[in-house]
Amino acid sequence: MTRPDAEALAARLAEHPDYRVLRRLDVAREWPAVTGRGAGFAVVLDTETTGMDPATDKVIELALVKFEYSRESGAIGRVFDAYDGLEDPGMPIPPESTAIHHITDDMVRGQRLDEAAIGRVLEGAGLVIAHNAGFDRPFVEARLPAFRTVPWACSLKEVPWDGLGLGSAKLDYLAYRYGFFFDGHRAEIDCRALLEVLRSPIPEFAAQAADTTSRTTAFRLLLDSAREPSCRVWATGSAFETKDVLRAHGYRWESDRRCWYGDVPRARLDEELAWLKKNVYGGRIASVEVETFDARTRYSGRNGNKERVTV
Repeated sequence: MTRPDAEALAARLAEHPDYRVLRRLDVAREWPAVTGRGAGFAVVLDTETTGMDPATDKVIELALVKFEYSRESGAIGRVFDAYDGLEDPGMPIPPESTAIHHITDDMVRGQRLDEAAIGRVLEGAGLVIAHNAGFDRPFVEARLPAFRTVPWACSLKEVPWDGLGLGSAKLDYLAYRYGFFFDGHRAEIDCRALLEVLRSPIPEFAAQAADTTSRTTAFRLLLDSAREPSCRVWATGSAFETKDVLRAHGYRWESDRRCWYGDVPRARLDEELAWLKKNVYGGRIASVEVETFDARTRYSGRNGNKERVTV
């Protein structure tokens, strides 16, 4: 069966309310150029690694996809460049990691990332996007210091997928809800799939669930978030019995500091401090630490600008 014939059948089936059609991601599709003033470049990035700890594990695959976009509308245009390379980590790849990404010791033996090619893709990019920047950024910065100076955004955390009624932020699930599928868990195809999700209009059901007045894109929402500072609030001195309240509110435990912390947009800082005063400190005066991050420091593992705040 030819592709046009199959597409006609798929389109007909999709008209029936009892069926949903998924199309394979077309990585060769050409997109129109961004027109008008204010065009910029961004890079979607993904890594595969030997494990989860950037202090002891290594990058074994790095992929970058560079694209143009409109700073005003958030529309994504052409893909300009891409890179995908393997690297020998100098250590055996654990079987549990290979089971996820299917990269073996034989595949990476003697391989090394092409730093010059990576630099060319990164040149001129005003934003690096990863679908779990808190994981990818420390790994990449440890291997390639040039990534330390570039603003980053996280499509996993900075797009309100739950608020859009999508139920999960996993990339393969998002692809399904956006009407396509792909063979995942290798770096470049994951980048291409994320770019497809970011550029596509938010599905109608999701726009309605969020009570939006127009169908925007996830990339538009991500751009808005990346431009705004965020704050990490450390609930210093909080009583042990408040741990369940903090956890239910989205706070996490930092074992090294033995303290609970929560991340909020800076625009919501006053609201968050008021919540802490009422629900954690019982209305008493308390002093907490607030770290402020921007896109150049978020997800890097480095400290933000710290200050003590009385609540």
